Amino acid sequence: MVAFPDDYMTLVPKLLVETMGVLGASFASRLNLATGDAVPETKTLTKGVMDLLSGNLPKGINIQTKHLEALIDLHNVTGSFARNVQHLFAESELRVLIDTLKAVYSPFESFKQKYGKMERAILSSEIAVVDLRGAVTRGVGAQGIELSETVRRMEESIPQVVVLLQAAVERCIGFTGGSEADELILALDDIMLQYISMLQETLKSLRAVFGVDGTGDGVSSEKRESSRKMDLSSNEEWSIVQGALQILTVSDCLTSRSSVFEASLRATLARLNSSLSISLFGTNLDQNLSHLTSEQTAGDLSMAGRASLEVAAIRLVDVPEKARKLLNLLEQSKDPRFHALPLASQRVAAFADTVNELVYDILISKVRQRLGEVSRLPIWSSSEEQTAFPLPSFSSYPQSYVTSVGEYLLTLPQQLEPLAEGISTNGDSNNEDAQFFATEWMFKVAEGATALYVEQLRGIEYISDRGAQQLSVDIEYLSNVLLALSMPIPPVLATFQTCLATPRDELKDVMKSEAGSELDFPTANLVCKMRRISFD
Repeated sequence: MVAFPDDYMTLVPKLLVETMGVLGASFASRLNLATGDAVPETKTLTKGVMDLLSGNLPKGINIQTKHLEALIDLHNVTGSFARNVQHLFAESELRVLIDTLKAVYSPFESFKQKYGKMERAILSSEIAVVDLRGAVTRGVGAQGIELSETVRRMEESIPQVVVLLQAAVERCIGFTGGSEADELILALDDIMLQYISMLQETLKSLRAVFGVDGTGDGVSSEKRESSRKMDLSSNEEWSIVQGALQILTVSDCLTSRSSVFEASLRATLARLNSSLSISLFGTNLDQNLSHLTSEQTAGDLSMAGRASLEVAAIRLVDVPEKARKLLNLLEQSKDPRFHALPLASQRVAAFADTVNELVYDILISKVRQRLGEVSRLPIWSSSEEQTAFPLPSFSSYPQSYVTSVGEYLLTLPQQLEPLAEGISTNGDSNNEDAQFFATEWMFKVAEGATALYVEQLRGIEYISDRGAQQLSVDIEYLSNVLLALSMPIPPVLATFQTCLATPRDELKDVMKSEAGSELDFPTANLVCKMRRISFD
């Protein structure tokens, strides 16, 4: 058996460093080609991941997860060799050991420096193939089907995307040991923005499909035509309402999943902070790097994770500026207020607002359709027919436009129940949340309907006594609906009802009486103008 010379602790590491210095460039080139072999398209072209990043390949050939996974597999083999070197030469001088391990990993350095770009390209390609559209635009009577299918796909895509992001975190730890965590965060933030933009575009397309993408106070002819089509089927109408309410689950799912993922990412960054701080600046640095594999340092991380932390320490020990910036970032992650994905967090909140707006617009669209022409109804200016003999007076009945709105509002709580029940699956506290959810949306739609109605009433230029009597009955009906929903009657609406129900020749006296103090005077004056009552 041939024994090593006495100074093998110096000679062998030196041999490794010099050998890798000679073979480094060739080794890196072979690594590049090996990554290309993992995917048939790049294998055929004899190209690798670095060629993909340079953009020199035909359009349509993109970097894939398999490319990076192949690189990580090769890196793991190198890691096993590096750990053996570390074990054999644990008693060597620290500087010698660091230089030796850096030389072993040196062929991977150019890949690690471009890790952020690789990860961003991979995730971008994976996100781009997520199919959010539920179906092609369908004919009349199938909008509800399209909406439900689209919402289902949107909701199912959220956990799929989170899995992709979690895989990226694992790749970062596995390949760079967390030394490129800052680049990872930037990539994840950008990809989340890309995904949320896709969700926003889907919401925009749904607005167009259901005719709620218009602006302004009036209802466009296109939207009125759309409303007439949707009126053909009551079941379809409620199917659309149910689909709209389901969009709220998409918003809730995105908010909760992104929050959980960000918390998990913060925890990962905090573990990296603890491990790297000890590795780079701790009390054990003056001995050797073997402490990185101890249970005390690595905590509950796997063996692969402990090996990765060695990689990070080896990379960062000679680049103090990069180490300082990274550790500053990791230190911030311990603050509960820290947002690992700051831009994405803001965009998630904005998406929730957009969803609420869309759902509200869909829920209020029927009300808007029914009330769109109220101010111009001919009955307001009609007069009593003159006859030779007095006829008995009969009570007026509310008109169809207001009974349709009232029936819709009274039925809406039943439509909210299934979604509210979906929220209340885990006990009494969620039961309260579900009740609050249903009440909040019921009030929101009812308040919106009342505001639209009042807006139409303000647009009536002239109203006869007969018209005033009819409108008073209409308002009374809607007021009773609001009371049935446990909603207060807005003072403006109550004033309209009082002033219209009062005989024309008595209205001025009512306004001057004690009861008149409860009226909304701008509204009362408007009714006087509508009824051609002068105070002169």
